[in-house]
Amino acid sequence: MHGYGTNMRGPGEARSVRELAREHALLPLRIFLGVTFVYAGLDKLTDSSFFRAAGPGSIGETLHAVRDSAAIPALVDLALKGPGAFGYAIAFGELAVGIGTLIGLWARLAALGGALISLSLWLTVSWQVKPYYFGNDLAYLMAWLPLVLGGAASFSVDAFLASRRRRIR
Repeated sequence: MHGYGTNMRGPGEARSVRELAREHALLPLRIFLGVTFVYAGLDKLTDSSFFRAAGPGSIGETLHAVRDSAAIPALVDLALKGPGAFGYAIAFGELAVGIGTLIGLWARLAALGGALISLSLWLTVSWQVKPYYFGNDLAYLMAWLPLVLGGAASFSVDAFLASRRRRIR
């Protein structure tokens, strides 16, 4: 299978290791973030207690616990108006972001969605973590940014469709 990358050459023309590395540099990050977000979304969707407004392991309990320490308590208050609906939005958002990232479909948009989810979680759930580098949501936010900027250059639906458009012209 061809990588459907941006540095395409004619048949039989070899590319250097440096060119291949540059073209595929974001692939490990895409796989890690895609798998992680698919897993996170499925984990929430299969946990019956997660979508409850109260009780152990519920989204409601988590939101109440972080409300006063969040950087933007108004975001938590908004989520508390419908914790179950908010939980489903997060779970399906993580699933969509993860799948889009893994297959490279609208990769920059998927990465932007992942960055926004990570930003909202950092400003609410993990804001109070001290020192800041112990909280993982900020690290996830930073990990999404190269994919927002670079997209999915290889092994992606986006790159395949771009190569088809170039061949049709």
